Amino acid sequence: MKKNIFICLICVFILSHAISLANSNSIAHIQINDDVITPVTADYIDQSIEKAVKHNMAALIVELDTPGGLLTSTRRIVKSILNSPLPIITYVSPSGARAGSAGVFITMASHVAAMAPGTNIGAAHPVNLDGSSSQKKSSKGVLEEIKKLISDKNSDTPSDHKKESRPADQESDTQSQSSSHSPMKDKVMNDTLAWVRSIAKLRNRNVDWAVSSVRDSASIIASEALDKNVIDIVATDINDLLVQLQGLSVKIGGKSIVLNADMAVVTFEKGFRLHWLSILAHPNIAYILMMLGFYGLLFEFTHPGIGFPGIAGAICLVLAFFGMQILPTNTSGILLIIIGIALLVAEIKVTSYGLLSLGGIISMLFGSVLLFDDLASTVQLSYSLIVVFTVPIAIIAALLIGLISKVHCKKSVMGKDALIGLSATVIKWRDGHGQVYVHGEIWNAQSSETVLLNQRLTVVGVNGLTLTVLPLRQ
Repeated sequence: MKKNIFICLICVFILSHAISLANSNSIAHIQINDDVITPVTADYIDQSIEKAVKHNMAALIVELDTPGGLLTSTRRIVKSILNSPLPIITYVSPSGARAGSAGVFITMASHVAAMAPGTNIGAAHPVNLDGSSSQKKSSKGVLEEIKKLISDKNSDTPSDHKKESRPADQESDTQSQSSSHSPMKDKVMNDTLAWVRSIAKLRNRNVDWAVSSVRDSASIIASEALDKNVIDIVATDINDLLVQLQGLSVKIGGKSIVLNADMAVVTFEKGFRLHWLSILAHPNIAYILMMLGFYGLLFEFTHPGIGFPGIAGAICLVLAFFGMQILPTNTSGILLIIIGIALLVAEIKVTSYGLLSLGGIISMLFGSVLLFDDLASTVQLSYSLIVVFTVPIAIIAALLIGLISKVHCKKSVMGKDALIGLSATVIKWRDGHGQVYVHGEIWNAQSSETVLLNQRLTVVGVNGLTLTVLPLRQ
C-alpha cells in the first residue's frame, strides 16, 4: 500500500514538473487598448504578473495603447515592472497606437521595449504641475478655471517648443530657468526628470531623449525610437515580435534569461470587475453618475411618492462613489456639490427670492471644479459636462425666480386690497361722507376734498367698511 502511494506521488511530481516545463514555453499577454492609466490599470498589470509567475510562464507581453494617465498609478506600474521576477515586454501596438505621457515610463521601464510601425511614443511632460496631490487648488486657480469655463475658450492650441538637446546630467540645473514656475512645479518636474533618467540608465536606453520627452514633450515614431535606442524592436504584429525575441537575453535579478520564439501566447482578460472599474474610474463617468444621483434624489424630494427617481438616484450615487474610491477625489468638492443641492431644495421650502438658488449654483460650480485632484490632461473632468449639469439648473432657477417675482409684484385680486386703485362713482354725498359705486357694489366713502354727485373718484384706502376716495386726476 505504501509502495503504491509512493509511486503515485512520484507520478504527480513528474506530471507537475512536465506542466511547469510546458508553461515555461508559453507567454502571457494583456491588452491596454486606448486606456487611460489609472489604479485599475495598475491592478490589471499586477494581477497579470502574479498570474504569469504562478503558472510559470516565460514572460508577459503588455500590448500598450494609451494617451497617458495618473502619475501615481504610473509609478506603481513602473515599480511592478522593475521588480518583476519574469521579463516584461511592452509592445506599443497596433499601428496608430501611442505610448503617450505615462506610456513612455512604462515602455522604457520594461525589459524589452517594442513598437509597431505607424505608432509613436513621447510627450511625457507632467501636465498638472500644481502640486495638487499634496495641496488643494488655490482660490485663484479655481477662479481662473471658472473664467476659462465661462469664456469657453479653446486653450489646447498646439505649441512647438523646440529646444537644443542638453546632456542629461545638466537637466537639474535648467529647471529653475523660468521665473514663472512655482517651487512646487519645480519640485515635481525635477523629481520626474530624475525618475525618467534612472529608468533609462537602468535599461541602457537613451537618457537624453527620455529627459527631452519629459522636459520638452518630445515625441518620435517607431523607426526613430529604434534608431535612437529608445526601444529594442520594431515588429509588425505579435508573431513578428515573437520571432525577433528568439534568443534575446534579458537580465533579471543578476540572472540572464534567454527567450524562446516557440511560445504559445495566452491572453489574460481583465475580467468583469476590472472591466467595470475601468469604466467607473473615469472622472467624466463618475461625475455624470454623481450628478444624476443627486438630481434623482432632488426630484424625489420635490415630488414625493413617485419612487423611481429616488431609487435610480441612489444607485447612481453608489456607483459614482465606488468609482471615486479609485480616483483622487477632493472631499471639499463633494461637500460643495451636496451643499449646492441642499440649497436648491431649501429654495422650494423657503422664500429667498433666488438667493438660495444662486448660492446653490455657485456652490455646485466650485464643487465641480474642485472635485478631482492630481489628474493628468488625459483624464481631467470635462468642462462641458460641468456646463451641461449646472447651466440648465441655473436657467430653471432663474425662470422660477422670475415667476415668483411676478406673483409677488402682481396686484391682489381678493380682499380689501383689491379695491385700492379702482374707479368709483358718487351716488350720495354730504359733508365729506357719502356712498360710492365700486366694482358693482355700493360702499360708504369719505374724502378730505370736495366731491360732487356722479363725480368719478379713485379709491386710495380702505378703513373697515369705509373707503377713502379722492377725485380722479385728469
